[in-house]
This record gives sequence, C-alpha cells and structure tokens, in this order.
Amino acid sequence: FSKEKVDYAVIETGLGGILDSTNIVNPILSIITNIGMDHMNILGDTLPKIASSKAGIIKPRVPAVIGVFHEETAPVFLEAASKTVSRVHFVDQTKSVEHIDTDLFGPYQDFNIRTILKSVEVLQEQGVQLKDNAIQAGLAKVKINTNMLGRWQILNAAPLTIADAAHNVHAFELVLAELQRIPHRHLHIVLGMVKDKDVEASLALFPKEATYYFCKANIPRGLDAKLLREQAQKLQLKGKAYSSVQGACDAAQHKAKIDDLIFIGGSCFVVAEAI
Repeated sequence: FSKEKVDYAVIETGLGGILDSTNIVNPILSIITNIGMDHMNILGDTLPKIASSKAGIIKPRVPAVIGVFHEETAPVFLEAASKTVSRVHFVDQTKSVEHIDTDLFGPYQDFNIRTILKSVEVLQEQGVQLKDNAIQAGLAKVKINTNMLGRWQILNAAPLTIADAAHNVHAFELVLAELQRIPHRHLHIVLGMVKDKDVEASLALFPKEATYYFCKANIPRGLDAKLLREQAQKLQLKGKAYSSVQGACDAAQHKAKIDDLIFIGGSCFVVAEAI
C-alpha cells in the first residue's frame, strides 16, 4: 500500500482482532460486520469469546462500526471501546437506509450496504471527503470496479445455476432461505466444505428434499467428499461424492431439468473452482 501510494486502504483481517497480523496497522476506522460461530477451535466456543477476539481490532481513540447489535456480544464491544476510549456505532440501531441501487446480489447485501453507509458517515464526520454521488456510483458498479466474483453469481440461466461463497451457519441461513423463494421444480446442491468449519451444524440447515453432489476443493483444508457425504447421510441428505468440484458441477448440470435450480457453495474455494 505504501509503494502504491494509496489514499485509503481497506484492509480485511483474517481471523481478526487479537490474533491478526493486521494489528500493525493504525486505522482511522474499525469495522466488525457481525459475529457468528466460526473458527471456534481458535477463537472460542461462545459468541462472547469470539467477540472478545474480534474486538482486538478496536484501537485507541479510533471509532468502530459494528454491523449487528447482539445482546451477548454488545457488552464485549462496549467494554473494549471503554478501555480504548473509542466510540462504537451499532448499525442496526440507527435509522434504516432507503433503497440503494447496486450491482451486488444476494440476501445479505442489504445488511452489508447499511454497514458500508454507516462507515462512510463516520468517516465523513472525521473529515474524509466522500461525496454522496461518488458513493452511489461506487455501489452501482462494485463488480465492475473490483471484479468481485462468487457472491450470488448466476452461472447459467437454464437450469438456473447460482454460486455463492457462503461458508458458515449464519450465511447458510440467509442463502438457503433465499433459494426457497426462487420458483423451481427440484433443487440440486453442489456442496464442499473445509475441515475447520462446524460441518454438522451447517448441514443441519440444508433441505432434505434436494439432490446433493458432494465434492472437495483442491486445497489441503478441504474436507474429503466421502466424509462430507457420510456426515450428510446422517442428516438424511442424499447424494453422491465426486472426485472434483468440476465433476460435481458437470453431474448436476447433466441431471438437472431446465426448470430445476442448481446451487454451488459451501466454501469460497469450491465456488472459486466452479466459476
């Protein structure tokens, strides 16, 4: 970032907070989108424990924007803010945002955009020059400007084929609910996950009436497709295991009728190979 002489850098943490290498950066704003039960083997097995780790990105006298107010995590963030003399803004406790035109699709984007707009508002209060027309233009062309892929991305129209990088329980809840709203004859799901996720809790959300095509992304963290199928079968999710993501996608396309719906997901890495 220094070599490129950027005016502002948006830096995403990895696991976040206390454990993250991005702590070398002294930001002008910290953003925590939401807290879910993820990376529990490292961050903790309760929402307050995970929030405590994530709160490590709240820096001394630097404002923080929290995407979701939750009664279990809010006290953790408020305590961290008190210790660092920082001001915390909970997005969903502020006024709702009117419709914003954007090229982003997916059931979670309204939430994301509200978090973005609140963050922009806080930056403007600090003197950052961000004009409203520039913000609107940016949101209207996010995909063009960033080449972002894999978020509710339509890969085929008939049968309708959608890929989405949702990979934890909270995201699956939103995505699966949206899939049920789309008219279709039968649902086909190409599914692969990584070893360090809460696989059982995630699989429990998936519909039993769908046909599954289990696969493993070509990475060391990938969960073996046969093991994923075995765990899924315990929850009455039926399907076959395939040796590759592409093989699973091809099988789904071959079997699906024109008025069926195909969903590809479970992992960012699976979606990356599919698209």
